[in-house]
Amino acid sequence: MSPRTAEHMIWHQSHVAVDGVMVHSSDGEAWKHFNSVHPHFSAEARNMHLGLCTYGFNPFGSFAAPYSCWLVILTVYNLPPGMCMRPKFVFLSTVILDPSSPGWNIDVCLWLLIDKLTHLWSSRALTYDISRKHNFLMWAALMSTINDFPTYGMISSWSTHGKLACSYCMENNKASMLTNRDKASFFNCHHRFLPTNHRYRKNRKDFFVGRVENDVAPSRLFSEELHDVVSEYDDIVFGFQSCK
Repeated sequence: MSPRTAEHMIWHQSHVAVDGVMVHSSDGEAWKHFNSVHPHFSAEARNMHLGLCTYGFNPFGSFAAPYSCWLVILTVYNLPPGMCMRPKFVFLSTVILDPSSPGWNIDVCLWLLIDKLTHLWSSRALTYDISRKHNFLMWAALMSTINDFPTYGMISSWSTHGKLACSYCMENNKASMLTNRDKASFFNCHHRFLPTNHRYRKNRKDFFVGRVENDVAPSRLFSEELHDVVSEYDDIVFGFQSCK
């Protein structure tokens, strides 16, 4: 609805990318893969590409009584890098207030937002483009989430504690348990993700003493394989019962 910003909503598609240089999320492989899988979405450059960020803090300061305030923010990735992170294009969608962290029950607080995003993906919304002086049907897609590792566990319902904390390696991780402590250590566990000829793989001095890393990274699961894994679990109950 703003003539100053409406024309910038197609910047992600109109800008000229430089090979090997990533200046915007649209230059990344994930964005390009999404466009190839959903050509009906990418055909309209004005469709919304969204990012979600959430983080909790104590609004009364670190020396006050413990309290939890979680902000859920949406930002529009259609815009140029110099605009999409400005405060006026960062939208506060949800505020979660509680004496304690919502934990895995955060899905209850995000229910309305998830329902709205699902509607914008499946049904589209009649939207007026003031730069072109006409209406169009707009889709919206949540492209990514930005959060720290513990919050990632809350949002995805993946446990970020213990030996299975790594969501890439899963049961193929090389973590070890600390002696006399019920803690998992991932120190020097990820050299296998390096190229096979990388010098760190053969460094016997600065990492694991006397050890050469010859293992390769575990294979990534495709969507069909992930579906087969998830389908083995019992019915998931959303809400406050999910953590019991």
